[in-house]
Amino acid sequence: MAKFIPQGTFTAIVTPFCADAERSVDLPALRRLVEQQIAGGVDGLVVCGTTGEASTLDDAEYELVVGSTVQFAGGRVPVIAGTGSNSTKKTLATTHKACSLGVDGVLVVTPYYNKPTQAGMIAHFSQVADHSSKPVVLYNVPGRTGVNLLPASVAELAKHRNIVALKEAAGSLEQVQEIVMRTAGTFPILSGEDALCVPTYAVGGRGVISVVSNVAPALTSALWNDFAAGRVAEAGRGQVRLLPLIKLLFSEPNPQPAKMAMHLLGIMEPVARLPLIDATAATRDALAVELARLGLPVHG
Repeated sequence: MAKFIPQGTFTAIVTPFCADAERSVDLPALRRLVEQQIAGGVDGLVVCGTTGEASTLDDAEYELVVGSTVQFAGGRVPVIAGTGSNSTKKTLATTHKACSLGVDGVLVVTPYYNKPTQAGMIAHFSQVADHSSKPVVLYNVPGRTGVNLLPASVAELAKHRNIVALKEAAGSLEQVQEIVMRTAGTFPILSGEDALCVPTYAVGGRGVISVVSNVAPALTSALWNDFAAGRVAEAGRGQVRLLPLIKLLFSEPNPQPAKMAMHLLGIMEPVARLPLIDATAATRDALAVELARLGLPVHG
């Protein structure tokens, strides 16, 4: 069997919660979300990442969300599970659990808060990849973790047989280009910044792990599909068309606005878990206008 290597549009899906006192996991809404994504033409799903509020899930909820997403996808698209933490031991345990639930790969973020050195991060990722039964996707997001996985470190980790891609969310096209240069363009880079999808593709990126595709999967998928088919100008126009929505989705902490947008689309309740709160009325009103501009069906 060929090794799974992610390419194209992957959605970092939110975790829907019910509007009850516990804000429990809403499985019917999760099923609707998965179906909406597949109908929108995405190439894969990323579950229990940052956008999925994984840090607020207990162990049983994590297993429920990952296992249910795999079940709902039913092999139609690959599923990647977020398994990273700032503890290598805990990351290994979570990775083992996710692999046992049938995911196609795991997304491992740089260890946050304890601020390891580049050598420490290389050792961390290498140990996880050594012991994971599924391919590992690196995740660099210094704005959230306080550490930046530098291009030289990515190039070293790219040599590992079980490390297959990088989600790059440092917000630097120069850094993306240096990684491409150091890996001779052979190591897949997935944009972790929705506003930089097409620019990343233009310098060698192979896809995106996206927040905006929760709300607009078809429009987001079209960016990669157009670019890959040589319709570069059309991809660029699509990127610009999505920019106002992207800016709205990050006008409050992610995924508060995304959940409100999907509430307006009739998919789920707009609730997040503390310390995140529900999006404001002003954000709701702005999202309703923007969704209508994009031709997306707002409910009520």
